[in-house]
Amino acid sequence: MRLRNLVATAAVAAALAGCTNDALDTATVDLSTVKNKTEYQLSSKMAAKMSELGMQKTSPIALRIFKEEGTLEVWKANTSNRFQLLKSYKICAWSGKLGPKVKEGDRQAPEGFYPLFPQQLNPNSKYYLAINTGYPNTYDRANGRQGTHLMIHGACSSSGCYSMTDEQMIEIFAMARDAFKGGQQSVQLQAFPFRMTAENMARHRNNPNIEFWNMLKVGYDQFEVTKRPPEINVCEKKYVFNQQGSGAFNPGGTCPAMSTPPALQMAMSTFEKGYKLDYDKAMKKYDGMVWYEPSEAERKAIVAKQRAGRELAYAPTGNSIDAGKLMKASDLEKKLAEQKEAEETKVAVEIQKKELEKATKGGTHVPVPAANPIPQPVLQAAVEQPAKKSFWSLFSKGEPAEQAQLTQPPPELQAAVQPQVQPAGAAAKQTHSVEAPQEAQPEVTAVAAANAEATVAPTTEAPIAVEQPPKKRPFWKIWGN
Repeated sequence: MRLRNLVATAAVAAALAGCTNDALDTATVDLSTVKNKTEYQLSSKMAAKMSELGMQKTSPIALRIFKEEGTLEVWKANTSNRFQLLKSYKICAWSGKLGPKVKEGDRQAPEGFYPLFPQQLNPNSKYYLAINTGYPNTYDRANGRQGTHLMIHGACSSSGCYSMTDEQMIEIFAMARDAFKGGQQSVQLQAFPFRMTAENMARHRNNPNIEFWNMLKVGYDQFEVTKRPPEINVCEKKYVFNQQGSGAFNPGGTCPAMSTPPALQMAMSTFEKGYKLDYDKAMKKYDGMVWYEPSEAERKAIVAKQRAGRELAYAPTGNSIDAGKLMKASDLEKKLAEQKEAEETKVAVEIQKKELEKATKGGTHVPVPAANPIPQPVLQAAVEQPAKKSFWSLFSKGEPAEQAQLTQPPPELQAAVQPQVQPAGAAAKQTHSVEAPQEAQPEVTAVAAANAEATVAPTTEAPIAVEQPPKKRPFWKIWGN
């Protein structure tokens, strides 16, 4: 009977956790009336709700985050020390995509289990108020993951953090502060990619992070069943939950002999049987279908109108449920290939820009070639071919100056070269300029640029003087005066 009640309670709580109650979603704090943000007292409405649920003002809390749904939940212990959902908030901004944070600068928001201590509350944050997540935790460090200053904070702007509105953050900060005043040693933060239901796990089965998520799911499930934050340890570079060990837990070493408390083991066995049935049903539903995980830019696009009339720093990012979609596996493969090609093109263009900047460093002008440039060898051959000898050269080593001219390119090449000739004054203006490269522009080298300038000079410039050999008298002058 006790086990039946436990499972029934878990089912009811799971149903409540899935609700989207708009009344619980928005903080109703008027910040203009708050004199001291760190000493803000929760509203009478919030106090009444806690009393209704059998909670004390200073009883322990736990925080749960679900990226895909864009939700942060505050759970609070009742008089029987079981946690119930007190309030749910829409996360205003989180960066990156689903998946854990791995290194500094990857813009990923952390996923995992993080203990929050009193010293991690920051009342002087430039983002209104903040709570440091404590990333990297023991698991992250054991796996070589890096990053600093990953927060839950206000200001609705994120670069690896979970950002709320200031009105939301003042309430969350107050609830954590009150729990610490009541004697709670640490608040557990559970950060998940999504609600780890059978259907969601089946939908994301092809994600490269699925192995990591399956590990987190053990702790998720145990909270769903017990309604108490699990006890966390790390060994063999993995999370372990509610395990009794025969020895110490070494994050990077071999796990000690472990056992699960009997009552928890029985409850989890029943839970897992029901989960397997649900998962098999979901797999049939999603057969041949895969989930397209949207980018941060795609998430931002669906909430772009929310920024109207607000400060530029206000940057809501939306959620993955609204921006993502189910697709046929073949269609997703094609879409990902197109994205990869676009990214490679973008990288190539950036490399070309850097090469051009490097080649023109110091203000030297390097002209950008035309869209369909004439091959350099053709131009050189046309311009550099030797002048034809005249009839008089048969009898004289010298040549009249007027005959010693470079042969002009053939008409068809003259027509091709003509568009590149610039009007008078343009060359002078561009001597110290750098033309912006076009997208997918062929790379311009310093040598090719020099050749181009040498062979296609503007016609308005002064002609280059050509030194001529001394004139010799024609043969008939021998008999003349």
